[in-house]
Amino acid sequence: MEMDIDKVIEEIKFDDRGLVPAIVQDAETQKVLMLAYMNKESIRKTLEEREAWYFSRSRQKLWKKGETSGNIQKVKGFYYDCDKDSILLVVEQRGAACHTGEFSCFFNEVLKPGTGNGKADVLKELYSLLQDRKKNPIEGSYTNYLFEKGLDKILKKVGEETSEVIIGAKNKSKEELVYELSDLVYHVLVLMVNENVGIEDIRKELISRREK
Repeated sequence: MEMDIDKVIEEIKFDDRGLVPAIVQDAETQKVLMLAYMNKESIRKTLEEREAWYFSRSRQKLWKKGETSGNIQKVKGFYYDCDKDSILLVVEQRGAACHTGEFSCFFNEVLKPGTGNGKADVLKELYSLLQDRKKNPIEGSYTNYLFEKGLDKILKKVGEETSEVIIGAKNKSKEELVYELSDLVYHVLVLMVNENVGIEDIRKELISRREK
């Protein structure tokens, strides 16, 4: 079914400047990346091209995210709220969303939610942490040691941990198997970050297999 872009635009309530705030969320990590503003034309271009366009209040002109930096946003989802006066864009972020080089514009931490309630997606959190370690090395970090040594070292560790998983399974010890599987998952995620393979890439591949 083809989208009626004009109808979408008619539904949205713009302010007296013809703008509506747009919250931008990363499809893979669910992180809030930025807050921007859109007008009718930027919404139209976003929905037509499936790449994010915004309206700059300071420059009073349309701008395409990543037009000069290459950090484009591939639009995967477009929503407006119950009052129809704000937009949520779900995007595949290429590179950093923030002009400072940070992945998200919301990096000034005041309060950080705990992760002890069991509801956090630990794999996505770990993947994001590994990305940060690769970008911002910490002296003495084992993760950074792996990144510094490169692909061959990472692959060697993946192989070693796979062997440990096999041994744990053969020993019929659930505790040992869980421990070794956790080691393997960690090293596989390091490999994924090193080779720029996202969790979303794996999810898409598994979905494609399920649909066959």
